Amino acid sequence: MTEYANKGTQIRFFNSMTRRIEVFKPICDDQTRIYSCGPTVYNYAHIGNLRAYVFTDTLRRFLNWKGQTVTHVINITDVGHLTSDEDAGEDKMELASQSMEKDIWQIAEYFTQAFKSDLSQLNVLRPTLWSTATDHIHDMIAFARVLEDSGVTYELATGLYFDTTKVPNYGSLALTPREGQEEGARVDPIAGKRNATDFAIWRRSPSEGKRQMEWLSPWGPGAPGWHLECSVMSMKYLGSRFDIHTGGIDHREIHHCNEIAQNQAYAGHAHSGANGWMHNNFLIDRSGKMSKSKGDFSTLSSLIARGIHPLAFRLMCLSTHYRSELEFSIETLAGQLVRLKRLVGAISSLSQQVESDSWMRIPAELGFSSGAAFTYPRTVLEQKLSPHGEKLLDGFDREMSEDLMTPRALPFLDETINHGQLCAEEKLRILASMDLVFGLKLFETRRCDLALRPKDASLSASEVEVLLEQRQQSRRAKDFSNADAIRNRLHAAGIEMMDGQEPSWEWRPLLR
Repeated sequence: MTEYANKGTQIRFFNSMTRRIEVFKPICDDQTRIYSCGPTVYNYAHIGNLRAYVFTDTLRRFLNWKGQTVTHVINITDVGHLTSDEDAGEDKMELASQSMEKDIWQIAEYFTQAFKSDLSQLNVLRPTLWSTATDHIHDMIAFARVLEDSGVTYELATGLYFDTTKVPNYGSLALTPREGQEEGARVDPIAGKRNATDFAIWRRSPSEGKRQMEWLSPWGPGAPGWHLECSVMSMKYLGSRFDIHTGGIDHREIHHCNEIAQNQAYAGHAHSGANGWMHNNFLIDRSGKMSKSKGDFSTLSSLIARGIHPLAFRLMCLSTHYRSELEFSIETLAGQLVRLKRLVGAISSLSQQVESDSWMRIPAELGFSSGAAFTYPRTVLEQKLSPHGEKLLDGFDREMSEDLMTPRALPFLDETINHGQLCAEEKLRILASMDLVFGLKLFETRRCDLALRPKDASLSASEVEVLLEQRQQSRRAKDFSNADAIRNRLHAAGIEMMDGQEPSWEWRPLLR
């Protein structure tokens, strides 16, 4: 590990358990272990889901940038998650199988691959391990047996349930008093449950019919409760104590409270599995939180079909702090696309001023995909920086170290580009170092790559760029008639011009 990777601002993260910002101290000095709640693969992930993985990826990249080696596990829920988080409703996977008239295993595989494809398009690093619920059924049964032997469960005709009164401070992560929950904060649809907050460890299959996904267990044929898998897989792959557990803020109130209760009962009452809990806030549209249940949710592919590049969505996520609500609109997203194009264009211009780019030839396997620290790339990129350059990186470090304050860190890209005392190569080195964290692929992406063609557009991206240059030449020659004709042609093809200050030829997909 290099000297520079070790120096810099002390990292501080907001811990949802304590509701305060705390100094981050990994259990092992240079290694961080992270568990992230993954999707239930019964449909495409909506962009509100995907915000969670942009946040976690930024967290992981920043820890890499600071010299940490990160072990990252994401689970895939392909069984056990009901339509309500509170043991009510039908299994989401079984319900999807019925509505789509397809085999449940095929549905799980198809939407798992679709989710991984979305993450790849968002430049989210592959986790160290994908962990799938159906691959760990026997582990879950063994875990449940330990819970039963410890006296924290009870059996009903519908399955095995966890008694939340058996662990201290249940629900403390949600800051919800147990008595308040019992007075109606949760619906209790299961006859015989001792407490409204109790939850299923194992759900016995109904006597009539057979589920597509069911296994034999000491409590009859059935399937595990949704909350069980995260306790089992996080402990199996990250140990009984690990550093950070991430997830959406909607997991904080029930799912993660139940997970902590299981961990406490399994490994000791003072144990919660993760030292720190980090939750991202909702992505909302103007009518409220974005969710699949609304039926008209936006997917990444639907944005691409409108001509929006996936990295523009990533930039939009970074533009708002992960703990703040992010209001979604296609207009805002199109604006982020323009911002991204300008960054890529500025870097392209700087690159033309540098004779050699050998310093940029950094193999991806040194950190981008393997989870290893970015120590070597940072060392290459940050060699022989001037005091001005170091000041820019120190400012970037300061903002990111304060609970991943990306909205205040992003302006350092523009400040670096416009800095009057730095040569082009030093600017590029600093920008490349920052992009190790932002993950915007600023050096791999071309402007024309960002010019995704809307599905109803009649021009290709390269044709658009040619017309843009012709229009710019016409404007310089004061041939405004031809410039207007080109503008009208682009407009008819689904392209909206954004004239203004230089560069005056920016554009975005026409919003329909």
